[in-house]
Amino acid sequence: MLGDGFAFLHAGGTIIKKELLSGEMLKLDTGCLVAFTQGVDYDVQMVGNIKSALFGGEGLFLATLRGPGTVWMQSLPFSRIADRIYSASRKSGGSGSKGEASLLGNIGIGNLFGEN
Repeated sequence: MLGDGFAFLHAGGTIIKKELLSGEMLKLDTGCLVAFTQGVDYDVQMVGNIKSALFGGEGLFLATLRGPGTVWMQSLPFSRIADRIYSASRKSGGSGSKGEASLLGNIGIGNLFGEN
């Protein structure tokens, strides 16, 4: 359906805008796709096999987009920021971190990005 109006999107990290030329193809993790314009051909495909998907550090599926059109991607989808928060909370568990107390315990924002 087409029409005028507003759309509000939530994305994390850096937002990257990519103009795809006619026939140009882009493959990315499905969690990194934010939006795309009409005219972009969109498909989701399984990555290799279960073993490579589970142990390769990526998800099970990749989004394949073909131009022409505009694609917006995010560098840090919610699942990855949640993993960083969880890892930081486990690392700081009562170790005298310089961060402030929070619902996650005594972790600072620096711990999310590998800083002490």
